[in-house]
Amino acid sequence: MKAAPRLFSLVICLGLGGVLFPLLGQAADPGIFEGAGDVGVVGKPGSVVFAAEPGTYAVTGGGGNMWFTNDAMHFVWTKVSGDRTLAAEITWPKAGGNAHRKACLMFRQDLDSRSAYADVAVHGDGLTSLQYRETTGDLTHEIQSSVAGPQRVRLEKHGEYVSMSVAGAGESLHPAGGSFRLHLREPYYVGLAVCAHDDQVTETAVFSKVVLTTPVVNAGVTQAVASTLETIPIGSKDRRAIFYTTNRIEAPNWTRDGKSLIYNSKGHLFKMPATGGTPEPIDTGFATRCNNDHGLSPDGTLLAISDQSQERKSLIYVLPAAGGSPRRITLNGPSYWHGWSPDGKTLAFCGERNTEFDIYTISVEGGEEHRLTTAKGLDDGPEYSTDGKYIYFNSERAGTMQIWRMKADGSEQEQVTADEFNNWFPHLSPDGKWIAYLAYSKDVKGHPENQDVVLRMLPVGGGPVQTLAKLFGGQGTINVPSWSPDSKKVAFVSYQYIYPEDQVGMK
Repeated sequence: MKAAPRLFSLVICLGLGGVLFPLLGQAADPGIFEGAGDVGVVGKPGSVVFAAEPGTYAVTGGGGNMWFTNDAMHFVWTKVSGDRTLAAEITWPKAGGNAHRKACLMFRQDLDSRSAYADVAVHGDGLTSLQYRETTGDLTHEIQSSVAGPQRVRLEKHGEYVSMSVAGAGESLHPAGGSFRLHLREPYYVGLAVCAHDDQVTETAVFSKVVLTTPVVNAGVTQAVASTLETIPIGSKDRRAIFYTTNRIEAPNWTRDGKSLIYNSKGHLFKMPATGGTPEPIDTGFATRCNNDHGLSPDGTLLAISDQSQERKSLIYVLPAAGGSPRRITLNGPSYWHGWSPDGKTLAFCGERNTEFDIYTISVEGGEEHRLTTAKGLDDGPEYSTDGKYIYFNSERAGTMQIWRMKADGSEQEQVTADEFNNWFPHLSPDGKWIAYLAYSKDVKGHPENQDVVLRMLPVGGGPVQTLAKLFGGQGTINVPSWSPDSKKVAFVSYQYIYPEDQVGMK
């Protein structure tokens, strides 16, 4: 039996952006897609026109929004399984319109308006975001790219991670930074979507040079890992990619004025604007093997670092925040800095002594160290509460790694979390309300890199745990204090596997 023709909206011939789009009907070639239609409730129906020029589509969509728990849009789709990438150049032929209108490359579980999905959304004002709804009816979140109005974009699915690449005029596609976990049952939908962000009108976007591919990694390719420095507001939980690099970077701190971020990479420390920009090295003198345990004093004038240049084991030093000659604090090592008392007089750190890792404190002037924990097993990540009364830390003494706290003198040690995760590195918000921390699955020992992890947040006084982000990370993601001074954002580093472009084929 002959297959029924694929049904698309009938539209008249029109010209958009110098491209003539012919009549599209049941007999027209739909290109790489199988179907099209409105998703959700739209005031005005949408349509699609397939151009005579291969790989070009004009998609017209209505709808009030694609956000929150449901969508209203026009969607041109095909069903696929396995990993896919979808790339296109996206333009808005008609100027004006709502600044929040969206033209999207989309992966979608189904055609329900509440469906789980991921997309690259190019807004009317040029904002480009990787948006996603993790489960049916869940709230939508996004990772905002630092690149506005790119010439070409690509949506990528590798296993259960989704990411985005962008290209400006004359550039090749390159990762925009940031990825997230999204489980889509097979088969799932992939296609083009347009939302007017105004239910009383329709908007048209042109998708040109549309390419749907299956990435195939050639034999012998070595996986490289790229880093993205991100911030996330705890209110909206919408991530923003601040800085992307193929170098490994780790452990961001905020400066006390909230204007800059400090991170480590390849044994050195760097400072860059918190809104994005060019990183500048911090002069740390002889200390050229700094690890990811560093942070600023409460008044922002001093910087504590952990470095192993002198004795090939990590020792703690203090230097001026703007850079300068380090002053040694700890005589013994390995010692890894983690916290500064609110009065600026005392440092808290993790030290390995006689094969045991425990929590210690020491004066910022140096001298005798004071051991606060003696339980068998690893104790790590000490950080003072904002009032200086407590030190929070993570300990495996109960069988799994959990968050604990104790009085600043080491007394009254008590467990804070008790769940199915291995929880690391508690960070107290400056307003004293929240604890942000990193959660590994229960079968992961230690805090290794390149793992599926969850950035979580717990009220200091107890209450429901919130998920800030699910990401590929671990070691280096959030080792040290990383709250913004106003307690509204957390900085962290996410990672993703990349491959040399000339060694990845498409089929």
